[in-house]
Amino acid sequence: MSARKHSVKVTILGEEYTIRSEALPEHTRAVADHYDRTVREVMNAGLVVETNRAAILAALRITGELLELRREQDELVQRMQQLADEIRPLLPPAKRGA
Repeated sequence: MSARKHSVKVTILGEEYTIRSEALPEHTRAVADHYDRTVREVMNAGLVVETNRAAILAALRITGELLELRREQDELVQRMQQLADEIRPLLPPAKRGA
């Protein structure tokens, strides 16, 4: 059985879209707002005039942000594991775990 789908109306570049998603409506609106802001930033920077090209550049910018955050998260997880490995020998034997 799948999760309940929500229909949410969002506006991107002045056009209204109805999005059906399992995500909470607030999340869907936040995603659409972020995308709309990013496309507008690209267009306002004068990098492109055509909306479709601005949309592609905005998607690439957001994807770059996502990949950078994933890389940072991986580094943080690795550093936390290193710290756990350094601390484990200092713990009492019963608390050392695996």
